[in-house]
Amino acid sequence: MNNKKYLLLTAVVLLSIISGLLLGNLLARRANMSALTRVFSSAGMNNKVDELLNIINSQYVDSVDTKEMTEELMADLVSKLDPHSVYIPAADLADVNSELEGSFSGIGVQFNIQNDTVMIVAVVSGGPSEKVGLLAGDRIVQVNDSAFVGKNITNEKVMKKLRGPAKTKVKLGIRRHGTSEILKYSITRGEIPLNSVDIAYMIEPKVGFIRVSKFAATTYSEFLNAIADLKNKGAQKFIIDLRENSGGFMDQAINMVNEFLPKGRMIVYSQGKAYKRSEAISDGNGSCIDASIVVLIDEFSASASEIFSGAIQDNDRGLIIGRRSFGKGLVQQQMDMSDGSAIRLTVARYYTPSGRSIQKPYVRGNSDDYQMDILNRFNHGEFDSKDSIHMADTVKYKTVGGRTVYGGGGIMPDIFVPRDTADYTPYFNKVVNYGYLYQFAFQYTDKNREKLSKMKSWQQMEKYLDSQNLIPQFETFATSKGVAANKVQLAISKNLISNLLNAYITRNILGDEGFYPLLYKDDKTVSKALIELRKKK
Repeated sequence: MNNKKYLLLTAVVLLSIISGLLLGNLLARRANMSALTRVFSSAGMNNKVDELLNIINSQYVDSVDTKEMTEELMADLVSKLDPHSVYIPAADLADVNSELEGSFSGIGVQFNIQNDTVMIVAVVSGGPSEKVGLLAGDRIVQVNDSAFVGKNITNEKVMKKLRGPAKTKVKLGIRRHGTSEILKYSITRGEIPLNSVDIAYMIEPKVGFIRVSKFAATTYSEFLNAIADLKNKGAQKFIIDLRENSGGFMDQAINMVNEFLPKGRMIVYSQGKAYKRSEAISDGNGSCIDASIVVLIDEFSASASEIFSGAIQDNDRGLIIGRRSFGKGLVQQQMDMSDGSAIRLTVARYYTPSGRSIQKPYVRGNSDDYQMDILNRFNHGEFDSKDSIHMADTVKYKTVGGRTVYGGGGIMPDIFVPRDTADYTPYFNKVVNYGYLYQFAFQYTDKNREKLSKMKSWQQMEKYLDSQNLIPQFETFATSKGVAANKVQLAISKNLISNLLNAYITRNILGDEGFYPLLYKDDKTVSKALIELRKKK
């Protein structure tokens, strides 16, 4: 199901995903301020910019905010480079870094905004909110004794209120189903883990499935734990799902690949003008050197995801299945500024073991076409047909086993799997795009939480939900939201809608451990991976 959704993507949605990807996949290697200072000083830039700003501040006809002008100038200067170099203001740096640091300070809840109200979807096990008694289904209506509901509530505002330094307190007013009064809680914020291994489970006997959503500071250790757990359950073959994984720390990907390669194999190398060539070579101590492996990728798999899949492919270690990856082969280094801001500057290119760069073309200082690339690929039909794919680099590279591969535009999978849109209809598109499937699932869970909480496995949950005849109930719900049922289209999309409802409801009770097995039950890319692994003795 995961790779069915692309028909829904409008230009706005695609561009928002790409914007997040371009920022989220930058590598956060730390460097001190002195290196950057030397660069500016050697060019005479520091004095010239300061001189201009001083003249404007003292002589310009109106009062202006030169601090704001400096921030705009910094961002504009960096934008003249490649699409992945970026300036990060001091106010944003902590939030940007937390995505890859593996944890943040907060109260430990997953939330969703519905009907202008913050709904708690899940409570982190062992977290601050669980310790004081918050429950899934609770509504946050007050924060620090002030009302916190209405049309102006956004995800950003919620996170700003709930996150904060560890050991600080936040007071919440909670409305709970079946309770008339507002319940008051004082919660002491604590460290909340940000897991990057979303799920690891036995998808069939002897086959372990691991989904990695990003390469954060804790990804390798999470991955090792997942491998060990699956091996204890009998896993001898593995599916590693890197779809929609936009990257992160290079060293985490290198360490993960090392688990699968024999000694002495090239994993990746990188080099740049002022960046000495650096090579990563496998040490032969991996835990899965003899295990069969399939890697799943798509057009949102980027950076560290491409390092992992490129190393597996070039070493003929396993199969890459899915669609052509994003095409990011640039290495960023974070340089912290004295005011708390930072620059993540491209300092090198990385190359897969065969010597290919998978960085797609770009024009320096003009990222518009670059950001539109995935939308153009979508419109060109690349997600539906392998014949529509155009590789920018026609140079042939050879894998360890002598197979031909190409660079200059992402990792081309060994087995192409197009989007599966057979069950898609305009009705389905509407109810997904407007979030009505998710909203119905939450409401259904909220009304039936006591009964659903007795289910201890996704198999139990699926069997029960299939007996509840949810489709007519959902049809009534969607109609109340202004999406009238089209009987023909509903019949075509019925199984798809039913599967998604089951998955969302199950997630509300059992978390990702119940969600992904249901979500991937009919996934064409996963099914193809299983077919290929069954061939491996």
